[in-house]
Amino acid sequence: MDDCLFCKIIRGEIPSKKVYEDDLTYAFYDIHPQARVHVLVVSKAHTPDLAHNADLNDAQLAACLRACARVAALEGLQSFRVVSNCGPDACQSVGHLHFHVLGGQQLADRMA
Repeated sequence: MDDCLFCKIIRGEIPSKKVYEDDLTYAFYDIHPQARVHVLVVSKAHTPDLAHNADLNDAQLAACLRACARVAALEGLQSFRVVSNCGPDACQSVGHLHFHVLGGQQLADRMA
C-alpha cells in the first residue's frame, strides 16, 4: 500500500536499521524497543494483521515465523518471545502484519 509505514520501510522510502531480509520478509530494529533486543519481522506482502490475512498464502505466513527464528539466531538469542498484536485493543499501531522478536534479557512471565 502506498501510505503504509511498513510498506514504505520495505521499499526503502523510510530508513530502518535492517537485521534480515529475504524474498518474503523484512526485519528491522523497533524504534521504541520494549526489550534489549526488539526486532520487527514484517511480511513484504501487505496484509493488515493475523485476523485478516487472506491476502497471504501459507508460504508467506510461514516465512514470517522462519524469519523470526533466523533473527533470533542472528541476534544470538538463546531464548526469545514472538508477539503479533492484532487490532487496536491489542496495541497494534501499524496496520501491516508484523511480529515482534523480543529477548536479550529476562522477560516478564505475564502480561501487565
